[in-house]
Amino acid sequence: MQNSLLLSSALGLMTGLSLIVAIGSQNAYLLRLGVTASRSVMLPVVTVCALSDAVLIIAGVAGVGALVQSLPVVMTVIRALGAAFLIGYGVLAAKRALKPTAMVVGAGTGRGADAGGDAGQARRSLVSVLLTVLAFTWLNPHVYIDTVVLLGSLAQHQTHPWWWAAGAILSSFIWFYALGFGARMLRPLFEKPRAWQILDVCIAVIMFVLGLRLLLGF
Repeated sequence: MQNSLLLSSALGLMTGLSLIVAIGSQNAYLLRLGVTASRSVMLPVVTVCALSDAVLIIAGVAGVGALVQSLPVVMTVIRALGAAFLIGYGVLAAKRALKPTAMVVGAGTGRGADAGGDAGQARRSLVSVLLTVLAFTWLNPHVYIDTVVLLGSLAQHQTHPWWWAAGAILSSFIWFYALGFGARMLRPLFEKPRAWQILDVCIAVIMFVLGLRLLLGF
């Protein structure tokens, strides 16, 4: 019995990782943030991302996936809002890429915002980052499809659906914490303005492509 439960969890873990470890808008944003931000900023950010996934996966296993599929109007609204957000962020990334000399590690919500600065400004920066990452999560229809619909449906076909879901949830925590804190190892590379320019160009392209895909409905 115990081996069966562990196997279900392991399968859920591998399935979750196969879906989440991909180049997407949320991962691109977290990569950039992970390079610049301090641990005090990244901890609540990656925790919010992982908990959001957990909520969506639990909703899917509980049967909300069928409800989501039966409300195309809601998904259309989310798609429109998500597309506008992604394209808008893509424009900001493109603007940053045009001014690479202004990009330094520790700017904005990074070390400069946390080290000896105004505590009120640091709190405002953290709130801004949290709102942004929540938008990347909850305004992305693909997140609902991957978690609520797909993972929820797969869980229903498992012998131990909730153990399988626990493995999928664990995959989200592993990935977001690894990405958020692992990105710090790239800091020496991003001391060069050219590296920031290349990263922001890539982010802009990702945001534009995903935003247009949402607008076109595929």
